[in-house]
Order: sequence, then structure tokens, then C-alpha cells
Amino acid sequence: MSDIRYDDRVAVITGAGGGLGRSYALYLAARGAKVVVNDLGGSTDGEGNDTKAADTVVDEIKAAGGEAVANYDSVSTPEGGENIVKTAVDAFGKVDIVINNAGILRDSSMVKMPSANFDALIDVHLKGAFYVTQPAFRLMKENGYGRVIYTASGAGVFGNFGQANYAAAKMGLVGLSSVTAIEGAKYNIKSNVVTPIARTRLTEDVMGATGDMFAPEFIAPMVAYLVSEECDYSHEIFNVGAGRYSRIFVGSAPGWNAAQGSTPSVEDIRDNREAIFSTEGFKIPANAAEA
Repeated sequence: MSDIRYDDRVAVITGAGGGLGRSYALYLAARGAKVVVNDLGGSTDGEGNDTKAADTVVDEIKAAGGEAVANYDSVSTPEGGENIVKTAVDAFGKVDIVINNAGILRDSSMVKMPSANFDALIDVHLKGAFYVTQPAFRLMKENGYGRVIYTASGAGVFGNFGQANYAAAKMGLVGLSSVTAIEGAKYNIKSNVVTPIARTRLTEDVMGATGDMFAPEFIAPMVAYLVSEECDYSHEIFNVGAGRYSRIFVGSAPGWNAAQGSTPSVEDIRDNREAIFSTEGFKIPANAAEA
């Protein structure tokens, strides 16, 4: 079979000045994609800004013979999202691929978390992904082609102590991707979620000696496949890390049905709790109506 390439494809990658975003940018550019390297250049908690991170990755791509431009806008405002997409259009004429990767961390327990820290995570992770994807989606519809990636997390899907803000934002991205996939289906726009486990500047302090097992380069091939023309997956979630690639899914089981015409009591719920809880015979709904 032939190699997968991205010639004449334009990719917008947020948070691409380091870690996962950088690995995606280098991987796609090496296979022919034109890349917008977006990075605010702030700290891990979202403070400050610096052009160096994005510029360094652009220089790496150009030195290897690829094409790339830098963008330094924050994803956390509608204006920032619009300008990131405008950078792609001005430089390369279109947008084919969006990889929503930008993120920050402000961890603390539920009872100690300032509301500002909750809002900041929602602004960058969840709103930021929407602000970038919305203007790109409009262009993708016109062109009849698009590939979108949302970066969620196991903390969002399954939960993690001290990350109420992060988990809420990340699980919100699962819903955002589901709608992107449904609304984009007839325009050949496919949307998927990855929940990467990787060593980045956001995680290196907690990974310690095991960090080398979780290099970002393990994630890039999966993301690259999902944004390729060959990919027919959409509306899916993939768990990726350390060379392991697997599907995460949300299913609905038959459960228990109350007798037609009756109004069940709380005792009926208690007495049928095993059937309600059972996963036997589950199905994976394609949308809310099917569920």
C-alpha cells in the first residue's frame, strides 16, 4: 500500500510550540502538509506570552524542507480563533485539518478551586476549541472536506482527583466533537477525539522516571491517521499512549422498562437496580435520538 501523505492539505494545530502539538506539526509537515503552528507561548497555567515557541517549530519545519507559518493568538477568544484560521487562509488559501491541542493546567481539589481557575480551563480547552473550529468548519463545508481532532483526556472521560476544571472542559470536548461529526457528515468532515497519555510540559512533573515511555511521538501516528484522507472514522474516541491504541465508547444498555401505563415508584427503581445497572446487550447510539 502507498504511504499516507498530506500534499496540498492545510493543517491548523493549536498549542503546537511544544509537546504533542509540535510532534503533530513535524509529522504532518514531513508528509507534505502546510502547517499553521499556533502557540501563545504562555506558561503552563496560561500566563504570559512569547513568540519563540511557535517560531522555533516553524524554523524546524522549514529547515526540513516543509512549509509552515506561525500564529501567536490565544484560542480563548472568538477573535483569537478567527485570526488563527485567517492566518491559514492568508498563507495557504484554505483549512483542511484542525487539531485542537492547546491547553493549560490549574489543578486543585474541588473545595479549594477558585472560580477563576475553573473559568480559565473552560475558556482555553473547551471554548478555545470551539472558537477555532467554528470558522474552520465554515470553510470545510464550502470545500466539502475536513478533518477535526479534539484533545480530551482520561481525566475528562473517567475523572481524576484535583482536576474538576480540567475534567469538565475535556469531557465537554467529547460532546463538541460528537456534534461536529454529526453536522459535518454530509460534507465529508470527520471529527474524532483523542485522550493522549504523553510526556509534555504539563505532565512531566508527575511522570518522573516513566516519562520516556510516554513520548509524544507515540501519539502522532494515530492523530495523523485520523486527519488523513484515508480515515473513515468519525464520532469516535481513542485512548493513546506508550504505543497502545484503543477505542473508548459510550454505550447504552437495555436496562429495565416499567410496565406500560404505570408510573414507577422509588421502590421499583431499587428492586430493579441490577437490570438498570447491567451492561449486557449494550449498543452504541449514533446520536441523542437513537439513544
